[in-house]
Amino acid sequence: MELNTACGAVTLRRIREEDIPAVLALCRGNPLFYRHCPPDPCEAGIRADMAALPPGKTAQDKYYLGIWQQDKLAAVWDLILGFPDERTAFWGFFMVDAALQGRGFGSALVQALCGMLQGHFDRIRLGFVSTNEQSRHFWLKNGFAPTGAVSHQPEYDVIYAQKEL
Repeated sequence: MELNTACGAVTLRRIREEDIPAVLALCRGNPLFYRHCPPDPCEAGIRADMAALPPGKTAQDKYYLGIWQQDKLAAVWDLILGFPDERTAFWGFFMVDAALQGRGFGSALVQALCGMLQGHFDRIRLGFVSTNEQSRHFWLKNGFAPTGAVSHQPEYDVIYAQKEL
């Protein structure tokens, strides 16, 4: 699927087995994220993320997508439709290639992806690790507000935020 953003056209498609090395390279290029959200990326972890589902959801509700710019993986987006309720889309993971960060590309993607979901959902919910100030700043800048809900994980806390569409 083609999508036009403020930073140019991109192509969205499901991540396939042969894309895993590109996803791994993109993830390894973002070590700050994994300092706050261990463990470090590996192929097995990416495969697990590709299949991970929240309670009550099926594979039909999940889209583990690559966002490609000129045949290069620019971002990865994990989308769960209808979670935690039918009018909410949940972003389980979103990571932009480090070489594209700090130039408005990620924010342009978020704006375009929100526009794509608008009319189908009332809100988007996501979580970020409480100690990751880079993630917190990015999501707040893009219109997401903390809901007050926090998930206490063994190695970190996740703050839930959402944006009304």
